[in-house]
Amino acid sequence: MTSCAALFISAPSSGSGKTCVTAAIARSHARRGKRVRVFKTGPDFLDPSILERASGHPVYQLDLFMGGFQHCQALLAEAAREADLILVEGVMGLFDGAPSSADLAAAFGLPVVCVIDASAMAQTFAALATGLARFRPELHHCGVIANRVGSAAHGRMVGEGLPDELPLIAALPREPKLILPERHLGLVQALEQPALDAQLEAWADAWEAGLRPGLAFKPLHFEDMAEPPPPRQLAGRRIAIARDAAFGFIYPANVDLLRTQGAELAFFSPLRHEALPDCDAVWLPGGYPELHADTLGAHPTLATALADHVGADKPLLAECGGMLALLDELTDAAGDTHRMAGLLPGRAHVQHRLAALGLQAITWPEGPLRGHSYHYSTLQTPLAPVARATNPNGGKTAEALYQQGSLRASYVHHYFPSNPEAIATFFKG
Repeated sequence: MTSCAALFISAPSSGSGKTCVTAAIARSHARRGKRVRVFKTGPDFLDPSILERASGHPVYQLDLFMGGFQHCQALLAEAAREADLILVEGVMGLFDGAPSSADLAAAFGLPVVCVIDASAMAQTFAALATGLARFRPELHHCGVIANRVGSAAHGRMVGEGLPDELPLIAALPREPKLILPERHLGLVQALEQPALDAQLEAWADAWEAGLRPGLAFKPLHFEDMAEPPPPRQLAGRRIAIARDAAFGFIYPANVDLLRTQGAELAFFSPLRHEALPDCDAVWLPGGYPELHADTLGAHPTLATALADHVGADKPLLAECGGMLALLDELTDAAGDTHRMAGLLPGRAHVQHRLAALGLQAITWPEGPLRGHSYHYSTLQTPLAPVARATNPNGGKTAEALYQQGSLRASYVHHYFPSNPEAIATFFKG
C-alpha cells in the first residue's frame, strides 16, 4: 500500500467552477514545492490542459467505461507513489451520467468536496450542500466550497446551517478577472491563453485568502499495482502525430501506450507549416481545424504528403477534427467554406448547436475500442461506414467509422488503452 493525500472535487452541475477551484488548489500547493498530480473524470481535453499548467504535470483521465477499474487503479497508484497530493476533478454534476463522478469517487474511496455557485443564494446553500452529501451515504463528503460569493458577509451567510461534519472549507469571491474564457467545446485551450499563468496565480491567491482554518488533507491508502506492459509490437515504427492549437485533443495515456509499445513518436505542427515527418504511420487527433482552416489550407506540402502516405498504404488515423481536415470542404460557423486536404470525400458544416455527445463503444476490424464523441459539426460523405459505434447509456450518438485504403476516420476520440492490441495492429499496417 502507498499513502497519499487525495481530494475529489465535484459540484451539483457544470459551470459551478470545478476546474478553476481544482486549478487553484493545484497551483497553491505546487508553488509551495508540493508534488501535485491531477486527474480529470471522464473524457475531456480542455480542462486537463488548464490543470496541467496549474500543476506542472500531465493530467490523465479516470474513466470507468473507457479505461476500466484496473486501469484507473493503476494510474492512481502510480501517482500516489510520487505525489504529495492527488486531486481528481469530477465531470458535470456529482451524480450525472453513467458512470458518474460519484461512481468513481465511491470506487476508490476518494473524499468528496462539492463546489457550489453561491452567487444567487444565501442560507439555501446549506440545504443544497447537505442534500448532495446525504444522497449516497457511502460517499465521504469532507466539506463544501462556496464559489462566487459577493462579500465576506455573504461568505459567512452561506455557511450558516451546515452540519459540523460538512464544514465550509473555503469561500471564493466573484471576480470577473478570474473567469476562464470559453468557446463552443468548452474552455479555451491552455496554449491559446497567454495570460493563463497570471490567472492561475490569482486563483491560487483567492484560494489561500478564502480558505477556512482547519482543512487537512488526510492520506488515503492506494493498492500498489501496475498494469503489465504491453508487447513492444510497434518497435521500429515511427508515428507522426499532429499537435498544435488545431490538433490538440490528445489523451496522455494514448501517447504513453504508443511509446510503451515501442513506437518512436514524431510530433509536428501543421499550423506552423511544418512538413510531415518521415514516418510509418500518422495520427491526426481532434481539435479546432475550423478555427484555422485558412492556415491549414495554405500549408505548402501537407495535403500532398498525406496523399502520398496513404498511396503507399501506410496507416493514417484521423479523429474528429483530424477527419474534418481531410475532407474536400469545411464550412465554419460563420458560413465561410474552406478547401481542405481532399483525401476523404465529403464536406462538413460547423453549426451553432451541439451535434453529438456521448461515450462510444466501437468495433474496429482489429477489435473493440472505447472512446467518446463531442462535436458541433455535421458530415456528409458518400463513404459507407465499415462500423458504427454504440452509446453505453442508450444515447442517440452512434458515430460511424470510415475506411478508405489505409486511411481510417471517425468522429470518435478513441482511448487507446481500451484495446492496446487493436491499436498496435492498426499502426503496424
